[in-house]
Amino acid sequence: MRAGHVGGARHERGGDAPPPAGASAGPLTATPVAPTAYDRLRPASPRVDVSALVRTRARHPEAIAEAAARRARRPLVDGSGRLMIVAADHPARGVLAVGDRKLAMAGRADLLERLCLALSRPGVDGVLATADILDDLLLLGVLDGKVVIGSMNRGGLAGSVFEMDDRFTGHRPRDIERLGFDAGKLLLRIDYDDPGSLRTLESAARVMDDMAERRLPVFVEPFLCRRRDDGTLRNDLSAEAVTRSIAIAGGLGGSSAYTWLKVPVTENPDDMARVMETSTLPAVLLGGDVGEDQEGAYEKWRGALQLPTVQGLVVGRSLLYPADGDVAAAVDTAVGLL
Repeated sequence: MRAGHVGGARHERGGDAPPPAGASAGPLTATPVAPTAYDRLRPASPRVDVSALVRTRARHPEAIAEAAARRARRPLVDGSGRLMIVAADHPARGVLAVGDRKLAMAGRADLLERLCLALSRPGVDGVLATADILDDLLLLGVLDGKVVIGSMNRGGLAGSVFEMDDRFTGHRPRDIERLGFDAGKLLLRIDYDDPGSLRTLESAARVMDDMAERRLPVFVEPFLCRRRDDGTLRNDLSAEAVTRSIAIAGGLGGSSAYTWLKVPVTENPDDMARVMETSTLPAVLLGGDVGEDQEGAYEKWRGALQLPTVQGLVVGRSLLYPADGDVAAAVDTAVGLL
């Protein structure tokens, strides 16, 4: 599909004028601009015209489905056999903080600009996000030829008393099929002391069955976790805990044919080889929050990427909001690890 179609990558200076009332919505564009001085974390990236997005959403909501229908698709895994996915499903769980900036991800135009820049870098295969963000990206025309993964369960809001009862409030399997997306993703946090985990386990298994019936891959992100004294949840990244979480996730549902794992690097990276022997399911590594030791994170990923079941990376804030503000360099470095 040529650039300029809705769903095709397009970054032209000036953009298109909004369609007149009653006309079919045309493609929106993201205009390249130089970085601004007021925010050291703002990258040099395409500038998103929020007004144009809102006009299209208000006057031509059908444009989203039309863009999805015209989107050029690709195999989940191409000839390289590796995946580099940028994640941006954090806001729907109320997770907006990046480092010490509590509302960093609340700036939607800024987030979209960072995503457009990341998706434009060579070697980036696609994006994982919730419906609102993927709809914006469809309208901006940057998902052509990209892997699109819909985030499925975002009901366990961060910090809530019902966080472990993680219901499926995002994409449903039929939504992913209808929109022609390529896969789904679900978070599976398990607290042995919280009955909400059982409901999450059961609902996750049924969703995995539904995805398998549609021959759609589903990325399962499992953690064993427990509550601290202050009530907040802590993911256990010890080798034993990650091993158990993989074993539990791999056994869910009536078929594992379309199940992928999305796993963290263990506290001690040297344990990863033993941990990943737990399953033959293909796996990708997840990123995490922004840290000052970005080079250390790259080293952890580099070692784990050599393991036979590990097929790539799914990283969000570490690449979209790097400490030095250079999104392109962070993305390119991560791609280089593959």
